[in-house]
Amino acid sequence: MSSNREHFSSRLGFILAAAGSAVGIGNLVGFPVSATKNGGGAFLIIYALFVAFVCLPVMMAEMAMGRKAQKDPYGAYRKLSGKSKRWSIAGLLGVITPFMIAVFYMVITVWIFGYLFQTTMGNLDLLASPEHFGAFINNTSVFWYMVIVAVIVNLILVGGVKEGIEKASKVLMPALFVLLISLVAYVLTLDNAMAGVRFYVVPDFSKLDASVLNGALSQAFFSLSLGMGILMTYASYISKDDNIVSGAKMVAITDSLVAFIAGLMVLPAIFSFNPDTNPAELSDSSVSMIFVYLPKLLLALQADIGYVGASVVAGIFFLLVFFAAITSLVSIVEVPTATLIEEAKLSRKKALTVLAIATGALTVLCTMSFGMVDWLTKMTAYGGADKSMFDVVYDIFYDTILPLNGLLVCLFVMYKWKKVRLSEELAQGCDDYVGSWVEKYVNFSLSTFIPVILLVIFINTVATKFFATSLFGF
Repeated sequence: MSSNREHFSSRLGFILAAAGSAVGIGNLVGFPVSATKNGGGAFLIIYALFVAFVCLPVMMAEMAMGRKAQKDPYGAYRKLSGKSKRWSIAGLLGVITPFMIAVFYMVITVWIFGYLFQTTMGNLDLLASPEHFGAFINNTSVFWYMVIVAVIVNLILVGGVKEGIEKASKVLMPALFVLLISLVAYVLTLDNAMAGVRFYVVPDFSKLDASVLNGALSQAFFSLSLGMGILMTYASYISKDDNIVSGAKMVAITDSLVAFIAGLMVLPAIFSFNPDTNPAELSDSSVSMIFVYLPKLLLALQADIGYVGASVVAGIFFLLVFFAAITSLVSIVEVPTATLIEEAKLSRKKALTVLAIATGALTVLCTMSFGMVDWLTKMTAYGGADKSMFDVVYDIFYDTILPLNGLLVCLFVMYKWKKVRLSEELAQGCDDYVGSWVEKYVNFSLSTFIPVILLVIFINTVATKFFATSLFGF
């Protein structure tokens, strides 16, 4: 173990930081809507099974690699493979991916902060107007919001692991839980709220098909931050005494629990104001739901609690989403930060300065790709549609590359690093791991069907996104 490498001061600090990376915007809005549209409780059951039997083994493998190497993804692949050039490419991909994801995630976080600010200024009625979002994202005010968000992220990261990431996680994650539970408690008191709960939790297995199964697995994989290099990097900051197996379970449970509880906030609110809502007509886009649909719903609260009351509830909602976005963004940026510190031998402050300039420039370009600059708005075309720079970054580095990165982790730990070394690392801090059914299942699944599943997801995503077709014919 590196003697001068920072480490989390406690197991709780690591779990909260890792959970913060996993709990993001998609958990709070995208997941509940996907569940409601695709079988309710049936989707929830399938999702839970995918988390337990597909995602957890990949998560354990990522964390084992990070702790064993005590390095970022690039350094971990190089160290554990004997500096193999072939696997160094996989490590490089594991760093470029979060770097580019940070760009589009920054754009969305800036929008969330802008809506939070406008809500606190008493402009909820403006946010709820149909044409506002399009005007907002093309207003130069977003660049001021961008500066503020960048300062917040860098203030957290410049403190390092203990004084920055861990301290922030210990404040933001409990606050997120409190805000979420408070909103759920309020929403469930509204008339017709139970109609939304029924749509959300009552199973409808007739809606389960290949499309839904693929969507549930993709949602689970992306939600847990797998393939982003985050868990590998965070695990490099924990000691040999920490139990990776139980830690991974806690992160998965926390992430899934937040996503489930969020459904008890979003869906009852929707059905309370429109009992005749057709779930199939709800947007699959978290962006559309957060910035277009929900402000109108929140404004409707003024009929019962007045405009000020509606603004307070809206402010709490956007603060909740902002906390989720910030914890995720911090963890995403930490991956390339760790790489620059390790590989380029930069100080943390210099590494963050380099990243602030690089990601800042790309974020500005992506921000201008919604109509401000024509060539950025229509940068290219594929899949039968014009694509902006933002679309390209999202489609390639979030939707497409993540399952490929997960596949590479599986192949590496099973066929290069080998099962015995994986088991040895996972047994550190977990005395009963070796010989357990968990060990047998992890080794079996990572070397057989999980790589196949991830390969299918990767190929199907490429076919769907870039060629407007699908392996499953949907």
